[in-house]
This record gives sequence, C-alpha cells and structure tokens, in this order.
Amino acid sequence: MLIERAYVDLPEGEGTAEDGWPWTVPCVRQLAEEGLTFRAPVTFLVGENGSGKSTLAEALAEGFGLDSYGGSAGYKYASSREASLLGGLMRFDPTREGRPMVRGPRVRRRGFFLRAETALDALSRERQSQRLSQAPDGMSHGEGFLMAFRERFAQRGLYVMDEPEAALSFSSCLELVGLMGELGSGGAQIICATHSPLLTALPGAEIVEVGEHGMRSVEWAELGLVDHWRRYLNDPRAYLRHVLPG
Repeated sequence: MLIERAYVDLPEGEGTAEDGWPWTVPCVRQLAEEGLTFRAPVTFLVGENGSGKSTLAEALAEGFGLDSYGGSAGYKYASSREASLLGGLMRFDPTREGRPMVRGPRVRRRGFFLRAETALDALSRERQSQRLSQAPDGMSHGEGFLMAFRERFAQRGLYVMDEPEAALSFSSCLELVGLMGELGSGGAQIICATHSPLLTALPGAEIVEVGEHGMRSVEWAELGLVDHWRRYLNDPRAYLRHVLPG
C-alpha cells in the first residue's frame, strides 16, 4: 500500500457543510471532518447514483496528481484546467513504502485514473504518446478497457477507477478481479467506485458504503446491491412487476 489515510486540508477558518457543494454531500462532509483511512490494498466505494462515490474517486485521483479526465500519472489529456475544489485540497498520509512517491517529486508518481466515459479517448492519447503497444481504435469499449488493464496497470502505483465494469462482460470483470488481486499483492493500491457485486467480492478488499449516512465500512454480504442482485436473479418477476406496464 502507498496511502494510509486521505484527508482534506481546509484553510483555517473555512467552513464546510454551510458553504454548499461539495461539502453538502454527506461522504464529502465526513471526509472533511474525519478523513478516510485505508486498511487494505484494494478499496471499493459503493453507493447509489448521486451518493458522491465518483466525486470521492475523482478527488483522490486529482490529489495524487492524476488528470481528472483520466490517464497516467504526470500526463495531461484534455485541458489545463485546475483540479476541482475538493481535489485541490486533498492530502495523503503515506505508508513508509509510499512516502517517496507521495511526498517526492511528481515525476516519481505512478498510477492511472480510469473513468468509464473518457477511457477510450484517454487510451487513444496514450497510444499517440507511445505508452500503449496497440491503438484502441477499432476495439470495443470492453476490449479497450482490458488493454489498459493489461498494459498500464502493471507496476506499483495508485490506480483509481470509476465504474470500470460499465464496459465489461462477466468474464472480463473476472479478469479485472484477478488483476486487482495481483496488483494489491505486489504493493500497488487500488481505489474503485463501482456498482458491481462481482468486483466487490475480491477477497481481502475493503468495501466502503457511501450514502446519506456518509461513509462506513461493510462486509460484502451486507451490501444492499448484493442482496438485490441475489433476489432479482432468484425471481426477476418480483422486481419487474413494479416497473413494467400492466
């Protein structure tokens, strides 16, 4: 692991919740008040749409020096825009192993930020800079994702992902689970915002549930999404009768 704790470095006297977005988002408010401690090489952020998990993932990536558009550490892709308010205030307490990367020059940082909506464009730009052996042009969305996983997620660093399962089949998600396990055991750190019960089943990973309550660590079997998927697969009609006409 590289990072033990993430926290917000608020200027002295500056408020949080009363000052509007993003401080009104419960998980962001809790982050500002308490910080977020990482207890495992792989951490999943799980929550409903609008819960703030993607906001957290983006800010953590920005705080580490990853472009919010997506891509490798130290490489700008889309624009020269400044980090978001939360990303600009994000700070880290590194582990002993992570100290040279977190507190040293930015050129020493290694990692990748993968977000579903910009992944293929970011990968195409990586190809243009000779960072990928293949161009993702002509590949399916999922094939492009897997190429990034295989070629860019191959060294010790911080890997932040925002809903990577969006383009992946069941078997491809399993491949990603295997890669996450390998990275974590090799000293890398992964933070992944997801809706996937398949990904979150990775043994040894920490799951942080995000919602109106803020943030809390939960077990896989306690996740609402796991319960819903189990019930749905057991009896789809019990759910579909509420959303289909007649």
